[in-house]
Amino acid sequence: MRMPAIFISTGLVALATGLSLVAPVADMASAQSTASATQTGDQEAANARLLALFAKSDEDKLANSPLEAMFRGDMRYADQFGDYISDGFYEQQRNTVAAELAELRSIDRSLLTPINALAAEVFQLTLERSMEELAPDMLALRVVRPIDHFTGLHTFYPTFSSGKSAAPFKTVTDYENALKRHDGYILFMDRAQGRFREGIKSGVVDTKLTIGIVIQQLDTQLATPIDESPYMAPTLEFPAEFTDADKARFTAEYRAKTEAIYAANKKMRDFLETEYLPIARATVGLSSMKGGETYYNFLIKSQTTLPMTADEIHNLGLSEVARIKGDMEWVMLSAKFEGTLPEFFQFIRTDPQFHPISREALTEAYYRVGKDVDARVGALFNTLPKSKLEIKPYEPFREQFQAGGSYEPGTPDGNRPGTFWFNAYDLPSRSTTGITTLYLHEGAPGHHFQISLAQENEALPNFMRFGGNTAYVEGWALYAETLGFEMGLYNNNPYQHYGQLDDEMLRAMRLVVDTGLHAKGWTREQAIQFMLDNSAMGKTDATAEVERYIAMPGQALAYKIGALTIQRLRKKAEGELGKAFDIREFHGQILDTGALPLPVLEAKIDRWIASKKG
Repeated sequence: MRMPAIFISTGLVALATGLSLVAPVADMASAQSTASATQTGDQEAANARLLALFAKSDEDKLANSPLEAMFRGDMRYADQFGDYISDGFYEQQRNTVAAELAELRSIDRSLLTPINALAAEVFQLTLERSMEELAPDMLALRVVRPIDHFTGLHTFYPTFSSGKSAAPFKTVTDYENALKRHDGYILFMDRAQGRFREGIKSGVVDTKLTIGIVIQQLDTQLATPIDESPYMAPTLEFPAEFTDADKARFTAEYRAKTEAIYAANKKMRDFLETEYLPIARATVGLSSMKGGETYYNFLIKSQTTLPMTADEIHNLGLSEVARIKGDMEWVMLSAKFEGTLPEFFQFIRTDPQFHPISREALTEAYYRVGKDVDARVGALFNTLPKSKLEIKPYEPFREQFQAGGSYEPGTPDGNRPGTFWFNAYDLPSRSTTGITTLYLHEGAPGHHFQISLAQENEALPNFMRFGGNTAYVEGWALYAETLGFEMGLYNNNPYQHYGQLDDEMLRAMRLVVDTGLHAKGWTREQAIQFMLDNSAMGKTDATAEVERYIAMPGQALAYKIGALTIQRLRKKAEGELGKAFDIREFHGQILDTGALPLPVLEAKIDRWIASKKG
């Protein structure tokens, strides 16, 4: 990306001398030069202050989030796990954000370059959202529920520590750092119990459903023999240069530390079952939790970046569900299926031709889609990521409670590729009709393109390279699913076309179900049935989705809101630019400044349209 030039408007400067309204030409030239130099100096100073603020903020973030730093390939803090949970951590976060806001507001925005002015706007919105989230009354609703079955560190940390993620295991120092991080994880699990107990006292507790699943997850991990644990995996294949003494020492130390991790997980598991589960909420929605309505309204605004209400989103979802069902009926007719749409759903669910026969066959199917995309995607993008993309099934110890797929970013330098994870649990419940659309969403040109291109763009400040918001990130990925039409991936294949509609339906149903659960008193069973009635999802998938929304309120709303925004902006650009519209250039405008809040993105595209119209 080319950085915009700085345009300085000097104009003519008239100096009143007391003798004449017009200064001599030589004096005027000197004054112009002085004013121009002063203005240039002010601009340079303002931009330098802003960039220094960005740099310090990023350094503070990495120091306080060592695991995130490792995902970026920054190993300066690799011997630390991080805090993430103590009162001191949150107080430090509040003080830091307040100081950054004060510094940002003291910088004259009119002196900033266009790209820096955009960055300053995004930074301010990000800080203001963080300040709201870090307010004591908001923290009191969040930190006392420190882990759930979807985002809990206990689900992430085994893979992270296995040698198959961001943590390197190439040197003696790498192996020693992992042992030190394990101590941090053990401390985190102990502190998490303390947070849960605070919630018991304050009356802010999680659901029996979510806690019950966490217990199952911990049981699954604890049932794995220590020698087969992901924590022991780095000792199964040491680097060639390690001495026998190194190998023996680390094998013994990793076994001892793994036993300590198991003990910490067992302590958490027993606490949850005996102390917490009996008082956890039988209801599943935030509206039934103390302070839940306030928290859900915050989450809507935070996740969508828009001032929407639960009712608006619910009604939008119902309207999108109806529209997509109409498109599904058209596809059903093109497939020459004779019957009703619910019968078509049941046909997709039950006919063996739509279900993978093995994990290997499912993996090969995703590889085939990847090759097709690689051959065609260049027609839609001027810039492709440098980072490669790997395709892997979730490991058995975590697959049961994971979504159908997810994406794990690589490093900005491309040394560690991005990873598209897919779910091979309960294969009879998995539908092959969704293979193409899931790859486009989680892989290319969805999350892999958006996240990699942002990370690789060194012209952006780091908070824009590595940060973002759910509405943009997931909205882009959902929009990317529709690019399969332009790449010809759905042509002459009504069932893959149906799969795209089914995934779009999933995101539309999320608007209905998430708000239904958390604002309208829906039950888990009511939400599952709504999804089964309006799609061909298997019950396993529908159940996992609903339980995810229960654990992560509001997050699922952002996909469809973001995609609808991007689709509307594209339609607007096509309509106003006509033959001058270039899809590659439009995608560049969407992607070349990182994950913008939706109002900021819309203003940027409006400026681009105006500039193209001349």
